Amino acid sequence: YQSLDFQISISGAEMEDDGGERSSFVVGLIENRAKEVGMAAFDLRSASLHLSQYIETSSSYQNTNTLLRFYDPCVIIVPPNKLAADGMVGVSGLVDRCYSTVRKVVFARGCFDDTKGAVLIQNLAAEEPLALGLDTYYKQHYLSLAAAAATVKWIEAEKGVIVTNHSLTVTFNGSFSHMNIDATSVENLEIIDPFHNSLLGTSNKKRSLFQMFKTTKTVGGTRLLRANLLQPLKDIKTINTRLNCLDELMSNEELFYGLSQVLRKFPKETDRVLCHFCYKPKKVTEAVLGFDNTRRSQNMISSIILLKTALDALPLLAMFCLLDFATMSMTTPDLSRTLSNAGSKGCKTVCENDRYASIRKRVGEVIDDDVLHARVPFVARSQQCFALKAGIDGFLDMARRTFCDTSEAIHNLARKYREEFNLPNLKLPFNNRQGFFFRISQKEVQGKLPSKFTQVVKHGKNIHCSSLELASLNVRNKSAAGECFVRTEICLEALMDAIREDVSALTLLAEVLCLLDMIVNSFAHSISTKPGYRYSRPELTDSGPLAIDAGRHPILESIHNDFVPNSIFMSEASNMLVVMGPNMSGKSTYLQQVCLVVILAQIGCYVPARFATMRVVDRIFTRMGTMDNLESNSSTFMTEMRETAFIMQNVSNRSLIVMDELGRATSSSDGLAMAWSCCEHLLSLKAYTVFATHMDSLAELATIYPNVKVLHFYVDIRDNRLDFKFQLRDGTLHVPHYGLLLAEVAGLPNTVIETARTITSRITDKELKRIELNCEKHQEMHRIYKVAQKLICLKYSKQNEDSIRQALQNLKDSFTEGRL
Repeated sequence: YQSLDFQISISGAEMEDDGGERSSFVVGLIENRAKEVGMAAFDLRSASLHLSQYIETSSSYQNTNTLLRFYDPCVIIVPPNKLAADGMVGVSGLVDRCYSTVRKVVFARGCFDDTKGAVLIQNLAAEEPLALGLDTYYKQHYLSLAAAAATVKWIEAEKGVIVTNHSLTVTFNGSFSHMNIDATSVENLEIIDPFHNSLLGTSNKKRSLFQMFKTTKTVGGTRLLRANLLQPLKDIKTINTRLNCLDELMSNEELFYGLSQVLRKFPKETDRVLCHFCYKPKKVTEAVLGFDNTRRSQNMISSIILLKTALDALPLLAMFCLLDFATMSMTTPDLSRTLSNAGSKGCKTVCENDRYASIRKRVGEVIDDDVLHARVPFVARSQQCFALKAGIDGFLDMARRTFCDTSEAIHNLARKYREEFNLPNLKLPFNNRQGFFFRISQKEVQGKLPSKFTQVVKHGKNIHCSSLELASLNVRNKSAAGECFVRTEICLEALMDAIREDVSALTLLAEVLCLLDMIVNSFAHSISTKPGYRYSRPELTDSGPLAIDAGRHPILESIHNDFVPNSIFMSEASNMLVVMGPNMSGKSTYLQQVCLVVILAQIGCYVPARFATMRVVDRIFTRMGTMDNLESNSSTFMTEMRETAFIMQNVSNRSLIVMDELGRATSSSDGLAMAWSCCEHLLSLKAYTVFATHMDSLAELATIYPNVKVLHFYVDIRDNRLDFKFQLRDGTLHVPHYGLLLAEVAGLPNTVIETARTITSRITDKELKRIELNCEKHQEMHRIYKVAQKLICLKYSKQNEDSIRQALQNLKDSFTEGRL
């Protein structure tokens, strides 16, 4: 974005409907030779600063890439020289390679000063430094403070503003208190963008998870939803609080409808406008750079009007806010602490905070009661001109009269042209760039337009034009409006300074409104509009199984009415699933489905399943898709290996890993060997792994390792045709020559198919005999392991003592009688 766009964004200028897609983050990056990276992400919209410092474990900077994908920055600030460790590309190289469309700013290394960064945080943070743990953080994470110093310095220099003291929301290591989803997995799971715009054979557009839940009404709510999907929560208390709110909303229709209607009364740009008061313009800098003071004054007046509209709606919100939102987090659990420090015991208390009443009273003393926020350009300009009460400033009253006179003259001119040139349907639209202009339907124009009309442009079925008289009146009208804006700003300087004293309360209100918007208008609305599909409340545990009964793919079920649900059960005693089945049987969909259900659960939303309980996941890794990466000169197999290497280097015991047909892009023997060895490595961890494959030999893992379970997607064969049922069942199912059946459908010659069938029959017969021998050899060990698995499940059971005793007796009987 250009500098002017930034000035408009930071000043809260004309509020255009950007749908929350426009980036508002400025990110500073710095690294040292010990593979440590410091990051400071400054959100211009919400006046918040997020600091992170970590050791980069990937030579391609996957961790940094993941965070940059999360913040989606519009500017990235880096030092000039590269200090990357040997074999590392460096943060500057990462920006050049992966973010070439983002504005890159190279700042002198002296600007990355950790001492100045610590002082800045002490002065700008809304909370006390001790509450943030600044002393400890400064000693251990100096790189992120250095990045913060450079980021704030650039913002103040580039934008011509000063960040108000004690106005910033500062978080340390905020991103790592959430589930981490790397950039590749975000693409594979279609969280933000879909792979394909449309599905073959359907007229419906295939959507991503973000697009599916994007029913928020405010820009801040939309960005909060995106942030939560990219980095779901890990704090069980916060998740359960959100789920409790959803329970209340889904069971109380009056509350749900009331909150939905009240939230509509808040301007959709409320979060940006409330945080606008965190910035104070540098008048000297603006004079030197020649910024448009009139435009700045208009932006400030617009912000005051929006603030008045939001504060006027607060009493209505307090009537319906009966839920306790005090412990809910916007993007970090720190919001609960923020709300508590503000003396809040719920959203109702936040709305009735004395500081909001004080601000509303001060605004009401100078702003006219009838002034409302408007989006229609000329109506908005008129509201801004008459925002201040009459009689406060004589020069302002004179400018208003001139504005009204010129506006009336313009409408009289349009009336005159309608009569003089017989154009009864001549319209007089207005936009901020042109001012007033004429719009005439081409049907009304007989021949050429009269010579009085100038700047004639065809626009669809209409003609847009002006005249010398209209242009002159436009200039006078704009000048009068500009005089109104400047005089109004002068009169509002004291009010602005008073509001800045309570800026922390405004940023808190912005967070609460964004959170309400996401829970009410996204979560609750999306669930309530799916009467044909049942969404249920998930249960989250610190250490327990991953059990999803009759789970469904949240995106595809909205496209296919006959979507077939499937279940999953994983525990410490059975932490790997090997899923088998022919092509197109549903394996990839199943892998996506499991991950998306987990993500929805950990953002505090209901999930598409009959029942779901799961252990909190700290990272999701995916290895899906087969494509060459031409930019990095990597073949399909090399891309597979690099993604797998990243998983192996970063996996933890609480991770969820889904791998789709690893090793199929190289020779069959090498591919099987790599897939087998990767499975053995993952089996040594407590991470949950779902491994989809075509390789029948991988089923032998279950004969050797008791914590491996083999499943298959059932396929019925009729008349040499595959009838896909999309049903997941236990054990292996040998579908003879399913690859050949699909090849035959594709149109290969019969002679080729028959020859291939003869060759594969000889190979598979030998393999099946060897598998049967292995199963017999390890049968007794598997019986014992099944007993252990059921005992572990009973350990986490919430049943009463009598039920557990009965389950233990049944388990004993089944084992002794050989039925297990």
